[in-house]
Amino acid sequence: MKILLCCAGGFSTNMLMQNMRKVVQQSEKLNEADFDFTAIPADSIESQIDGWDIVLVGPQITHKIDFIKSIIEPRDIPYAVIDKDVYGQMDGATVMKLALVTHKKHQLAKQAI
Repeated sequence: MKILLCCAGGFSTNMLMQNMRKVVQQSEKLNEADFDFTAIPADSIESQIDGWDIVLVGPQITHKIDFIKSIIEPRDIPYAVIDKDVYGQMDGATVMKLALVTHKKHQLAKQAI
């Protein structure tokens, strides 16, 4: 699963991404080779969106959600906004769960059509 973290371009999202990577590495159920993570500033999303399975949006850029949705929805890429408290705690496990659940729900919705 290719997970794109979209943020304001700061250092903190990179730290969260590293925590997510650690969760995968330490998991008995998840295989590190099955995941790819990248963090980009929201302003770069248009040029870097293709090929990602899910977009996770940092809480500090929720004011740009309409812009982000205008780019990802036509491409049928699921997204989720990371809770500000989860983000503040750099809780990689909870964010990984958010990514997996959001992606799975999107796949199930597509199959139901």
